[in-house]
Amino acid sequence: MSVYDKLSQLGIELPPVAVPAAAYVPFVQTGKQVFLSGHIAKKDGKPWVGQLGLTMGTEEGKAAARAIAIDLMGTLHAACQAAGTDLNGVKRIVKVMSLVNSTGTFTEQHLVTNGASELFGEVFGPQVGAHARSAFGVAQIPMGACVEIELIAELA
Repeated sequence: MSVYDKLSQLGIELPPVAVPAAAYVPFVQTGKQVFLSGHIAKKDGKPWVGQLGLTMGTEEGKAAARAIAIDLMGTLHAACQAAGTDLNGVKRIVKVMSLVNSTGTFTEQHLVTNGASELFGEVFGPQVGAHARSAFGVAQIPMGACVEIELIAELA
């Protein structure tokens, strides 16, 4: 089953690449690796604002991370097209780094980040979608967003 068939089966429509909010580009390819800039959580097209452990719980944070994964796949799709392929040409999701806007006592950043990691595994399969990962708690994220995630992928 192709990646696009899996996305369709899950009812996921990939969004267009978001316009950067500052002085950077959405992705950079070097060799066969593609580096995607951090994407913040959005809800209804606006920053998904909140702080884990204060105004949000783990399950809502996990949903925000899943939403980011969908946005990241939209950007990855554009990066693949720029490289002359599509998402089926992704050889491996290599690394995910997740920043979780959280209180000093919140310790479930890893569970929040599972929202993205689990979706990558579901869409790309266990061989391509399994990745190395870091999940950090931070004091603040741009625009007050609850989660920000960046991604590195390898193309075939």
